[in-house]
Amino acid sequence: MYRKVEQPPTPPENFELPFEGKLSPDNRWVIMANLIPWSEFEPEYAQNFSGEMGAPAKAFRMALGALIIKEKLGTSDRETVEQIRENPYLQYFIGMTAYSNEAPFEASMLVHFRKRIRVDLVNKLNKKMFRKLTKSEEQPSEEEDLSERKNQGKLIIDATCAPADISYPTDLGLLNQAREQSEKILDSLYEPLKYKFKTKPRTYRNRARKDYLKVAKQRRPLGKERRKAIRKQLQYISRNLGHIEQLIAKGADLNCLSKKRYKMLLVVAEVYRQQLWMWSNNKKRIDDRIVSLNQPHIRPMIRGKAGKAVEFGAKLSASCFSGYVFIDRISWDNFNESGDLKAQIEEFKRFTGSYPESVHVDKIYRTRENRAWCKDKEIRMSGPPLGRPPKNINKETKKQAIDDEKVRNCIEGKFGQGKRRFSLNRVMTKLSNTFQTAIAITFLVMNISTWLRPFFCLFLGRFQRITNSLLFSALNINITYSLADYPKKNLSEQLA
Repeated sequence: MYRKVEQPPTPPENFELPFEGKLSPDNRWVIMANLIPWSEFEPEYAQNFSGEMGAPAKAFRMALGALIIKEKLGTSDRETVEQIRENPYLQYFIGMTAYSNEAPFEASMLVHFRKRIRVDLVNKLNKKMFRKLTKSEEQPSEEEDLSERKNQGKLIIDATCAPADISYPTDLGLLNQAREQSEKILDSLYEPLKYKFKTKPRTYRNRARKDYLKVAKQRRPLGKERRKAIRKQLQYISRNLGHIEQLIAKGADLNCLSKKRYKMLLVVAEVYRQQLWMWSNNKKRIDDRIVSLNQPHIRPMIRGKAGKAVEFGAKLSASCFSGYVFIDRISWDNFNESGDLKAQIEEFKRFTGSYPESVHVDKIYRTRENRAWCKDKEIRMSGPPLGRPPKNINKETKKQAIDDEKVRNCIEGKFGQGKRRFSLNRVMTKLSNTFQTAIAITFLVMNISTWLRPFFCLFLGRFQRITNSLLFSALNINITYSLADYPKKNLSEQLA
């Protein structure tokens, strides 16, 4: 059940504190709370709940605010709750009206917050805030004919990968994990039916563990040894799956397994099928290959980057304009990002009211089809033209190419900011939907940081002026005192 918050937002000076004092309106969390339109997206969030049944859910401001705090501070779920419990500014940010020493919710609630706040809702909020703050520059007027509006603005497009928190997968390691999980599932199914059997089905788990460690502990095992170890693990898993089928045939109920354990059974069966096919055909790849038992939705991404030829996570395509970056597509499959260029440009037109004057992309986007489409829309695409480069290149062409690369560096810097400053380099969530929500929250927080930059620059400039005035006053006093200490007769000599 969701109860809509009818009361108006509390001003920072009215926030109740256990001691005398007031919250500063210049604090970053107070400024951020005033920037985000909480009430406009609360009805969409309330659709996740029943209007009459169930316990009252946490408000939208509390749910989204907690996720923003976690991403902004770079803390875990438990540490985020502790920070909120100790900081009155954070409590004001999530919509509380008075300071409390008690935690507003359990750390496990952040998982439910990520489930309820979907990617599309975060993207809508992201664009709504951009329109609110850049209304005079980007938002087209109602009387203006969009079909006759000239191209304006610069659009930057690129793609990257958000790696997941998994260990580097190997065929032997995956099969060993699948064997261990199959043994646990077999034990769960056998326990209710053990009175029907004289002996427990043999799994040879100790021998299987020794066979695995015999090769896994070697620094550089030979290919024949690794292939032989994989074959043995496949035989152990095949034996365990056969025992599971026999138990089911003799009356074992799959309902005794939890949802997580039942899902693991399906994953183990699929991993066995994939690994058996690759071993039988002596192949190194297969479509939709599973690289993690706990996160079977993750796929290997062949990136070809220096030091990281393969990444394991979600691939996302993003667009950047006016210094702000927005997510256009998130996929678990490795797609060709050049096919998204037309849709991203059309989305730019729907958002701003006109096509961009120029689009700045890397080499993979500069296909003949994309070039022809951009030329038809009178959009200049960055990069050299097709064909043999001319012998003599004028200075204007060189300068244009350099300027285009400088503009394209903006989105590369955004990706670097997300991976170094925020959690885009290693997303810690485990579920598919929460993983995508965490990525969207990262880009939302990056844009909020960009929006807050003028406020901090203004504060730093004011602080610098006060510091300079105090410094000059101190220097003036010191100079006056030093001149007064000298006798008048020696003053001319000292100055000379």
